[in-house]
Amino acid sequence: MKPNAVRKLAPEGMNIPYALPYIGDDEITEAVAAIRSNWLSRGPRTGQFEAQFAAYAGSPHAIGLNSCTAGLHLAQLAYGIGPGDEVITTPYTFVATANTIVHCGATPVFVDIDPATMNLDPGLLEAAITPRTKAIVPVHFAGYPCEMDAILAIAEKHRLIVIEDAAHAVHTTYGGRMVGSIGHATCFSFYATKNLTTGEGGMVTTADEQIADRIRAMSLHGMNKNAWNRYSDKGTWYYEVEFAGYKYNMTDIQAALGMVQLAKLERMHELRSRYAAMYNAAFADQPAIVLPADAAGHRHAWHLYVIRLNSWMLRIDRAEFIGLLKEAGIGTSVHFIPVPMQPYYRRLGYRPEDYPAAMEAYRGAVSLPLYPGMTEEQVHYVCDAVRSILVGNRR
Repeated sequence: MKPNAVRKLAPEGMNIPYALPYIGDDEITEAVAAIRSNWLSRGPRTGQFEAQFAAYAGSPHAIGLNSCTAGLHLAQLAYGIGPGDEVITTPYTFVATANTIVHCGATPVFVDIDPATMNLDPGLLEAAITPRTKAIVPVHFAGYPCEMDAILAIAEKHRLIVIEDAAHAVHTTYGGRMVGSIGHATCFSFYATKNLTTGEGGMVTTADEQIADRIRAMSLHGMNKNAWNRYSDKGTWYYEVEFAGYKYNMTDIQAALGMVQLAKLERMHELRSRYAAMYNAAFADQPAIVLPADAAGHRHAWHLYVIRLNSWMLRIDRAEFIGLLKEAGIGTSVHFIPVPMQPYYRRLGYRPEDYPAAMEAYRGAVSLPLYPGMTEEQVHYVCDAVRSILVGNRR
């Protein structure tokens, strides 16, 4: 197939970026209002957003932060994870998941994925548990939930903490339960491309008040409760530092964006789900690709739409497939490069070949555009382009 063959399918000027934030006038208005209020850092809007998000997630406590990475770091510290401890997670995640374990002084222990879901395989968990194991950090890949009942049962048996990496999983449910109300703590990302965005930002939910208080204090230098309002007419200049904390707090400008995004999250999810269903229908008869997992009883957040190429059925490899889509004006990405492949982790002694399911998933993974700002015309165009490439390059 010639590289320009797909382009003929496109309306003139068609260009589809891999991802775009879904920001409208309402977000801009609220961000301007936050700026005009003179609360540029953490202030009353952050508290309002935390309360709204806690209610949405069905969790007693929510702490706004500057990233999901900060949330993972502080949640582990709050539960006492440190040097000498081991934390189990998946090799098939963004490197931040593992980095936060290292930042705590602990050792990441990777458990391979279930090839069907691309999530951590609970059937392999117990073999990885040692007397040093302190916690499990499951990652809800692409917005599809991990098998939390199995993970929690193993964690309870071995007295382990479960901290969910829900960077992809705003609006995901597992068996009717909202992600954010299941594990001991759950960490969300509000990065620019996420289902709910504040530009940069994150949130930790937990049912444990003591853990919530500790995370909140550590996120603002380790200062005691309500230190953020010391510059208000109701605050006091006096504060006490209870921990050697960090500067991880959310700002009111971020929270202003977040509250508007939260209010329209259901509508944004409807669009993501509709477009994912269009992709599924278009690719159902294509044996050269594996479609994303999606089982009844759960709600997929559809943060990502990841297909996997069965390259042995094609005359082109993944790089050429991506290149042809690029020629057609379609942006793509690859989620993820397994953590053990990264030079830093290889220097620590991790070997990619020890995680065959993760490596096999990685070799064929391609993330297609999926975001609420797409039009149905664009989705149809991506469907036609992918099908054309697959059909034109069969072995």
